[in-house]
Amino acid sequence: MEDIDELIKETLTAEETKFYESLEEQNLWQMISGIFRGKNSWIIIVMSIVQLVFFGCFVYCAIQFFKVETTHELIKWSALGMVTLFGSSMLKLYSWLQMDKNALLREIKRLELQVSSLSGKISS
Repeated sequence: MEDIDELIKETLTAEETKFYESLEEQNLWQMISGIFRGKNSWIIIVMSIVQLVFFGCFVYCAIQFFKVETTHELIKWSALGMVTLFGSSMLKLYSWLQMDKNALLREIKRLELQVSSLSGKISS
């Protein structure tokens, strides 16, 4: 893999090489911070705030669940806790899907750059 990367970098201009290096594989923290940049960063910020609110509501429901003594109240607080936990989980799932989408877009850009590099090499 590294040999292929070196061959590609040899055929690219300095600007293209810089762009190619920016497309390297990211670790988890870079991927998380990546979803907070771009056109839809505002919705990710709003969803993160709502997710924290859902989690806070879940903690409150869990505390209330252990305080009550009647079965009706136990069912009510457990159902409400489950709903808030599911809501929080769905928002987190959306964020993880956005990180996966960004990783796929980065790989597609790498492939486009490689195809462009190889087509330039073939035509010359």
